[in-house]
Amino acid sequence: MYGAPVDLSFKYISSLADTHLEEPSSGLRPLKRNSQKKYLSRSLRLNNNNITDLHDLQRTISHFLAEPSQLAWLDLSFNNITNIEQVLCELRELRVLYLHGNSIFILSEVDKLGVLPHLHTITLHGNVIETNKAYRNRVISALPGLKMMDFSAVTRQERIMAKIWHHGNNRRRSSKETLR
Repeated sequence: MYGAPVDLSFKYISSLADTHLEEPSSGLRPLKRNSQKKYLSRSLRLNNNNITDLHDLQRTISHFLAEPSQLAWLDLSFNNITNIEQVLCELRELRVLYLHGNSIFILSEVDKLGVLPHLHTITLHGNVIETNKAYRNRVISALPGLKMMDFSAVTRQERIMAKIWHHGNNRRRSSKETLR
């Protein structure tokens, strides 16, 4: 049905605008193409590069994939990404997103991904946000459909704790606003 991931990892890419010049690495499974020479895949690997922003992500996806709207698995790990850009929120079929080993430093950035209806796996460890003591609760609270986070299962107990954390956090925030 769908082939191997389109692998653009370890290509020294710093700008997504330059990806069309790259040829994907061949892996164990051969990449299949359609008549327009686009790849029959729902997975894209852009990990271990020097990417700092995602402005041309949609163009990159459309350039390589036969069905860009069907992208389900995206690996952006080990780059220099500092924030979660809106373009990620437009990937409505995304199920797996790897962002570990980047430079995301504002924990609330994760909230943006709450619009992705099928997202069930995310990695964010190795970012500055991981040092926040509310890190895991905040991510699980923001992404209630998560099954895996940072390569470990999200437990029922963690969902309960995240709900309690979220409820307590909202109450504190609203009482502060009332005092103003």
